[in-house]
Amino acid sequence: MTTQRTARLTALLALPVALALSGAAAAPATAEDKAYQINLEQLNDSQGKGTAMLSLNGNQLTVKIESEGLVPGQPHAQHIHGSTDGHDFQCPDASADTDGDGIINNTEATVHYGDINISLTTDGDTGPDSGLAVDRMPKADAQGKLSYERTIPVSQDVVDHIKDLHVVQHGIDPNGNNKYDFGAGKSELDPKLPQEATAPAVCGVVEGAAVGSIPVGGVETGGATAESNEVPWALAGAGGLAFAAIAGALVLNRRRRATASVERSGRSAA
Repeated sequence: MTTQRTARLTALLALPVALALSGAAAAPATAEDKAYQINLEQLNDSQGKGTAMLSLNGNQLTVKIESEGLVPGQPHAQHIHGSTDGHDFQCPDASADTDGDGIINNTEATVHYGDINISLTTDGDTGPDSGLAVDRMPKADAQGKLSYERTIPVSQDVVDHIKDLHVVQHGIDPNGNNKYDFGAGKSELDPKLPQEATAPAVCGVVEGAAVGSIPVGGVETGGATAESNEVPWALAGAGGLAFAAIAGALVLNRRRRATASVERSGRSAA
């Protein structure tokens, strides 16, 4: 009778775990978002800086940018530059100013960070043709801070080469009057625009380090001694639940055997 009761208890304890395990097995696997952090660093002594986050969910790219030190109250053209065919582009340094005028213009910088792949507009088209769509680019606030977020459908080439792409924000103020003017001349991209409006202000390279990844190595959970009845509950997940249930059943079984042995000894002594 004691053996039958122990078997029933063991089965009852194992049932919820079996159900949990079967449920976990039946649940469809979902691909986690791939996320990348980009540190935006100044170009052209703009005093700008910031952080961009790129996250992929299938072919949906979510771009979040928080930057500061930009020209207050002015629109800032911003793009994802780079290559989807294996070319290695980087953000330029001061040596990119090949004409020696003291400003790295967009044409000089493109040699280093590549052509526009995606225009980070606030609405509408996001293709390269919208690269100078100033009316659809975000504006910095009165303190020169800019916040941006948008989810954009992208090609499989972008998904496959996301680590080869870079974020660039444009718009500088070398004469410090808090506006774009023609003090530095006309833009080489569009003579109707001042150079200040199209010259790059900050640039950041996708390094490829996933954000929020699980640290390398397991979590140290500790454990019970051979004589202990405690279960290390730090073992999480279905595997941990299974271990806990099995350990609990073994403990009860051990106790039942000990009780039965005492009862038999008592009857023998009588």
